[in-house]
Amino acid sequence: MTDNILIHSHGRVGHISLNRPKALHALTLDMCRAMSAALAKWAEDDAIEAVILDHAEGRGFCAGGDINLLRKSALEDGGVSGREFFHDEYQLNHQMMTYAKPIVAFMDGITMGGGVGIALPAKFRVATENTRFAMPETGIGLFPDVGGGWHLSRLSGRLGQFLALTGARLDGAECLWAGLATHYLPSEMLADAKARIIEKPDRIGGVLSEMVGSPPKARIEANAEKIAKHFASDRYEDILASLEAEDSDWAHKERDTLGTKSPQTCKVALRQLAESAKLIDFADNMAMEYRIGSRVLLRPDFAEGVRAIIVDKTHDPEWDPATPEGVSEELIDSIFAPLPEGEEWVPLA
Repeated sequence: MTDNILIHSHGRVGHISLNRPKALHALTLDMCRAMSAALAKWAEDDAIEAVILDHAEGRGFCAGGDINLLRKSALEDGGVSGREFFHDEYQLNHQMMTYAKPIVAFMDGITMGGGVGIALPAKFRVATENTRFAMPETGIGLFPDVGGGWHLSRLSGRLGQFLALTGARLDGAECLWAGLATHYLPSEMLADAKARIIEKPDRIGGVLSEMVGSPPKARIEANAEKIAKHFASDRYEDILASLEAEDSDWAHKERDTLGTKSPQTCKVALRQLAESAKLIDFADNMAMEYRIGSRVLLRPDFAEGVRAIIVDKTHDPEWDPATPEGVSEELIDSIFAPLPEGEEWVPLA
């Protein structure tokens, strides 16, 4: 067991609290395994009817996965420990997505990357004024994994493609508008909401709906038509050309943002979302993302992106290939290709 996660039960409700405040509750392999074990135990326990997922203290619900571990793996052990982390984290994502009992995720704070991966499978997803939702992986040469292909490809109006490519941050009201959150509550009401859920775990939807929290207007709604227009294509060059053709501050800003991202992983993300949208089984999505993760982890852009953005904070990554045109279809095909026999991802038994 790890001190980075607190696991309790209150009457008929299991309760998992992320407890790694100095790292904004970023997930480690041990945390993923502890969550998986708790969920497996409660799945077999007739006394437990629902699960609450939140964070114990400090800012942030969950800022993502252990990026430094992944970079170390890419540089030092040929990606072995990085693939192990992806494998077990993805098993947790799938376990939550297929869980028979309702999970309530309180996205009260930063919900990014791996945090999205454990929030969006929950049946009930509560956003607050503190929510900051993003999948910013293309900025470090990674891609929106942990089920991101599945969740983002199912948003309307090409919003998923916009979020995957730009890493744009949404607040709680925007999450509710987009359907990423099912409910919105002011953070001051969360303790009361949890107490009521513990009291009536068979009425979670009613409890959350009765506690009226009026969200402010979703700012992104004003840009919805522009997003649908400019991010309509699954071809990255088309999106860039569309933004360049429009002389507006918004288009210039989004084009400049894309100019900072890894061309390789932007193309990967577009293919990923297009493929995910065709799938009917979340397990197939996770198998695909594991193939991508196993390959992208060892591509030059990942170690370089983490160096520039997270380690040295110079924000000057030298991407390889440096341009979208330099990223061939053959390279993308190789990233999506099946893994050798015995190496493919499989769900928890």
